[in-house]
Amino acid sequence: MMEVLLRVADLVCARGGLTVLEGVSFEVSSGSALVLRGPNGSGKTTLLRTLAGLQPAVAGKIFGTDDAVAYAGHADGLKGTLSVVENLTFWGGLFGFGDIAEALEAFHLNDLAARPAQSLSAGQKRRLGLARMLVTGRPIWLLDEPTVSLDAASVELFGQAVRRHLEGGGVAVIATHIDLGIDADVLDLSTFRASTPQGGVFDEAFE
Repeated sequence: MMEVLLRVADLVCARGGLTVLEGVSFEVSSGSALVLRGPNGSGKTTLLRTLAGLQPAVAGKIFGTDDAVAYAGHADGLKGTLSVVENLTFWGGLFGFGDIAEALEAFHLNDLAARPAQSLSAGQKRRLGLARMLVTGRPIWLLDEPTVSLDAASVELFGQAVRRHLEGGGVAVIATHIDLGIDADVLDLSTFRASTPQGGVFDEAFE
């Protein structure tokens, strides 16, 4: 029987003081992926940020995320003046996972290893940002539109990295409209939209 690594029960999430999701419940077992779907503004980013602990839940429970989550949002999380190797070394050291060789190889970054991040193209920066996931050693990957700026070949590299993560017993929760060639359950967040939103001003920064 597969171990449940992430479980969410009756979660209520807000954005900019406005309740956007309520009653969200699901679980993801070791070796499994969950794809979040829904139109822009449906709460995909809000849910992922809540799961990552970047904003508090209004209500409900999240089980399994303590010291287990690695999050990749819209920003790549890079320091421009540091090289590719230095960026990965920093993140690996932060999470206590020192080996960056696999990450460099997985995202075809060896030829760019000495290049400052600020000199990379948008697609190269995205590949480096995603490579950070491999050096965290964390079992739960939370990924928000990870294929933005990636060409078809790089999308395939990303899909391969996720498949290897799942084969190693990890889990992935991914907000994407792209077919990554991954066997995953799909959760349509439209079914959890708050029926009577309450709160303050809508914040468009977090769709």
